[in-house]
Amino acid sequence: MAMAALITGVKVESLEFPAVVTPPGSTKSYFLGGAGVRGLDIDGEFVKFTGLGVYLEDKALSFLAAKWKGKSAAELLDSLDFFRDIIKGPFEKFIRGSKIRTLSGPEFVKKVSENCVAHMKSVGTYTDSEAKAIEEFRDAFKDQNFPPGSSVFYKQSPNGTLRIFFSKDDTIPEHEHAVIENKPLSEAVLETMIGENPVSPAFKQSLATRFYEFLNEPNFNIAN
Repeated sequence: MAMAALITGVKVESLEFPAVVTPPGSTKSYFLGGAGVRGLDIDGEFVKFTGLGVYLEDKALSFLAAKWKGKSAAELLDSLDFFRDIIKGPFEKFIRGSKIRTLSGPEFVKKVSENCVAHMKSVGTYTDSEAKAIEEFRDAFKDQNFPPGSSVFYKQSPNGTLRIFFSKDDTIPEHEHAVIENKPLSEAVLETMIGENPVSPAFKQSLATRFYEFLNEPNFNIAN
């Protein structure tokens, strides 16, 4: 694992995001890019609902270094292009969302899918194919319930395959619950978390800070 000494886990509330994981169907470990809390302001109080984190293939480091090495953490945080390079980069991502408060599957997926549709419409990628994919996405969650500590995992391939996994804790399941073949939707899931209108600014902050440290480590080599 490249940069192993620098890569640490992150704690989000009571949730532990380990430094590395091995996603289902992979023989390689992915490193933790960053993690943060998702919440909403309700009647003047910030209510925390979910801890979010994303794991990336090692080759994400060299891909991002070519453009972003030497930038400050503040410059990374302020650059939508940096986060879009993570979202659209030619490497696999493994996203974990673990619940802090109980959410039903339909309640959870309603907001997520609305955010995804709004993004795809804003960038002109929402067609009949994406509408069908959104219905598949909603259908995957219809019979689910997520108590505190339970998790949703998304495995995203550069070709646009989105695999969805459910777990009653932070254990990574061996088998997916659903597979959706739609690249705009797959990218929109992560875009809504860390893109232009993020549900978790803390997640973006974590990514910017950690990648600044990764890419500006004196021993970092673009060939890694």
